[in-house]
Amino acid sequence: MTISDPHAFLRSLYQTAVDAVSAEKCLPAFLPPPPKGRTIVIGAGKGAAAMAKVVEQHWRGNTDQLTGLVVTRYGHGATCKKIEVIEAAHPVPDAAGQQAAARILQMVQGLTADDLVLCLISGGGSSLLALPAASITLEQKQAINKALLKSGASIGEMNCVRKHLSAIKGGRLGLACAPAKVVTLLISDVPGDEAGVIASGPTLPDATTCEQSLAILRKYAITIPANIEQHLLSGAGETPKPDNPIFQQHQHHIIATAQHALDAAASAARAAGINAYILSDGIEGEARDIGMMHAALAKQIANKDQPFSKPCVILSGGETTVTVRGKGRGGRNAEFLLSLVKTLDGHPGIYALACDTDGIDGSEDNAGAICTPDTIQRAQGLGLRPAVLLDDNDGYGFFSALGDLIVSGPTLTNVNDFRAMLIV
Repeated sequence: MTISDPHAFLRSLYQTAVDAVSAEKCLPAFLPPPPKGRTIVIGAGKGAAAMAKVVEQHWRGNTDQLTGLVVTRYGHGATCKKIEVIEAAHPVPDAAGQQAAARILQMVQGLTADDLVLCLISGGGSSLLALPAASITLEQKQAINKALLKSGASIGEMNCVRKHLSAIKGGRLGLACAPAKVVTLLISDVPGDEAGVIASGPTLPDATTCEQSLAILRKYAITIPANIEQHLLSGAGETPKPDNPIFQQHQHHIIATAQHALDAAASAARAAGINAYILSDGIEGEARDIGMMHAALAKQIANKDQPFSKPCVILSGGETTVTVRGKGRGGRNAEFLLSLVKTLDGHPGIYALACDTDGIDGSEDNAGAICTPDTIQRAQGLGLRPAVLLDDNDGYGFFSALGDLIVSGPTLTNVNDFRAMLIV
């Protein structure tokens, strides 16, 4: 089968993937039955407001008993009638996120066993639910967060540190809800879909330790203020563990994952007559290294019909990282794609798209970008050198100059990276 417009085809696969993990599609089936008492809806993440709106639309109980507060990223809000929506900063926390976290923690005080806390969690919640431990300032958490983002640390490592510097994450919010029943619904943005890692698991117990958190900070040579080092060394930042009996009555459900998004895209490709193959839903590592690996696979298929015959689509997800050394406008999906372009060097018959499913690649205004066999030729015509821009972490600048950024706006969900390569 021939695809007449590869660009539009790849864009359609991305949209199909995003639609498959929307709150409207995934959340209603997981709503718990109404309790005898009140229902308090709380939450954090890029999809939290959209999730709250779906809760209101599909709630089977008395909406007069439905109240709550969720915090989401600026620009990712949704209109709710009963549940308050606060917007705050991501990926570096701000005072709005701190104030929202404090209000959420206060909101769950004094509940009874007849009450229900419905917690809505999606990626981005770690930064948005920013309530530092008593001995730590917001400015200190901001500085460590910025350093972690530039270090190349994995999401699991970053969230381990965040849990142990927080007054609300790593299960502390779950403890505060007692004796109410807690049901947590999660949209996963982490490789492996480990519930306690998503948004640093505010309502779930945590098996990691202060010692591990300190080791991560030292591994990446991140400067640690004396009060934070003491906080970790003394064990004051220790999180509630899985054997804590309070968590025995809690429930959690992962309602959307990267695998769901990839499966939907693969089905759409096959419906169009193109064989589709999913490499993995949990690829991690440096974005530029993953770009080189994907390029090598694409060339093997294009040149030798191994391990798959062309035409075909190769799909992958997960969360890559970028160790920031340059001063360019990056985004890990743009960095992946720029590395892929550099490695392919204009190889015919290979098209690729890389986007974040939340619609925002890093801190930029694009979801990601797309490349075609003539990308490098067009770049050379503009005097753009992929190797130079890659060294400067300026994938955004490269694809912006070519007009090849993908700008979708906030999607109000988040299962992390989505990559699709079409080999014809």
